[in-house]
Amino acid sequence: MSLQAEIKDILGQFGIQENNNGASTGTQWIQTSGARIASVSPVDAQVIANVTMATEAEYHQVIEKAQAAFVEWRKIPAPKRGEIVRQLAERIRFYKEPLGKLVSYEMGKSLQEGLGEVQEMIDICDFAVGLSRQLYGLTMHSERPGHRMYEQYHPLGIVGIISAFNFPVAVWNWNTALAWVCGDVCVWKPSEKTPLTAIACQRITEEVFAANGVPEGVSGLVIGDGEIGKLMANDTRVPLISATGSTRMGKSVGAAVGQRLGRSLLELGGNNAIIIAPSADLKMVVPGAVFGAVGTAGQRCTSTRRLIIHASIYDKVTEALTSAYKQLSIGNPLDQNNHVGPLIDQDAVNNYLNAIEAAKKEGAKVLVEGGVLSGPGYESGCYVKPCIIEAENHFAIVQHETFAPILYIMKYTGDVHEAIAIQNGVPQGLSSAIMTNELKESEAFLSAAGSDCGIANVNIGTSGAEIGGAFGGEKETGGGRESGSDAWKVYMRRQTNTINYSDSLPLAQGIKFDL
Repeated sequence: MSLQAEIKDILGQFGIQENNNGASTGTQWIQTSGARIASVSPVDAQVIANVTMATEAEYHQVIEKAQAAFVEWRKIPAPKRGEIVRQLAERIRFYKEPLGKLVSYEMGKSLQEGLGEVQEMIDICDFAVGLSRQLYGLTMHSERPGHRMYEQYHPLGIVGIISAFNFPVAVWNWNTALAWVCGDVCVWKPSEKTPLTAIACQRITEEVFAANGVPEGVSGLVIGDGEIGKLMANDTRVPLISATGSTRMGKSVGAAVGQRLGRSLLELGGNNAIIIAPSADLKMVVPGAVFGAVGTAGQRCTSTRRLIIHASIYDKVTEALTSAYKQLSIGNPLDQNNHVGPLIDQDAVNNYLNAIEAAKKEGAKVLVEGGVLSGPGYESGCYVKPCIIEAENHFAIVQHETFAPILYIMKYTGDVHEAIAIQNGVPQGLSSAIMTNELKESEAFLSAAGSDCGIANVNIGTSGAEIGGAFGGEKETGGGRESGSDAWKVYMRRQTNTINYSDSLPLAQGIKFDL
């Protein structure tokens, strides 16, 4: 079967047609009337299908259904909500291969990464099922006799999810799986660059929700441009906005949500570094650094952007990296023999080229040349060469996150504290790593005076994360936390309760108020 025929078959499995509506209330698709957009694959520049985006009026329809659904959904016991999420995991398992292929084809990441992203959806659903029986509060002793105090958590309401193109399905499910077991309802604005994977996820969810009689509106979808995102950010009916994307976008969303005293969960840019100490094992350094830098064509928020290498091993590491880069195979991401797929679109390609030129102007030295590939198999114009540039950390372009496979390398000559200062010397604070076999160095890196990032790894790279740990970063990365650990608390409101089971009414702090 040809690739085009296979993709057509996959679209059919999800009920995706040549032209599609861009809004759903979870059980009903709305006849949308906004601008029509084409989903164009960066793999081969083919139009996969078209979507008619939602208007402001159609956005309000989805929000109103979500409001009504929340009134009923919050009453369902959390373990029952967890059972529905368990069934969703089973349906995602059933659709793992076609959904993973659609992710790969629409977004451009390798098939293994596409399948891995769908596996993250399954994993977070499994995590949420257990969580549905563990939404614990606290009980504490009151200073007043005959009184008991406790804290409990209640659902917030509507969770607005704004996701980016690079993880078109997993980030949505990171939020929804937790939000749903917490008793919230969700409205999703996916990236307009990857609308079809969003429609596929909505179709899978509809299957499960319909079979369980879930109220209409618990899972809403609104496909639109930045104006829909602005509506959501300013909407007082949406108490929590979870937004993933650039720092520029996050500042806009955070300001709008803060203005109305809402809550925001922001997962923004990264400028991630690996420190390579003298004792590092090169057998671990090379695959960790190379995958971190070129995986998803450098379009991960956790992609490795910088290597900070001790001067004593600088030449050895540089030689090993340049040798590894020569072995990279660039091409169709659905061909598992290829390591690197395309960038998402021409704008991304232009940003990549501009960044290389900017680095050169600042005095950087290109060790592995970049460039755009052309010819058979590269017709989309989105395939670029991963490159390595020797630079200084203070260069303006190094301080900036470029969503492309550009790796900046630099050296340090002193101890690990010098390397940590370089690592921390950027505005972003998402992921970081150190490669070392020295206990003192690893502990210094993980200490309060060490890495200032939300993620700090030892002897693994910066890229990727496990569902069990809370995911997010500091500084211009936004400070949000998604996925595991106690991230569920973001989706709930906390309430303190005091119960008086005595026959009198003593006041706190021994205050007397006699009538």
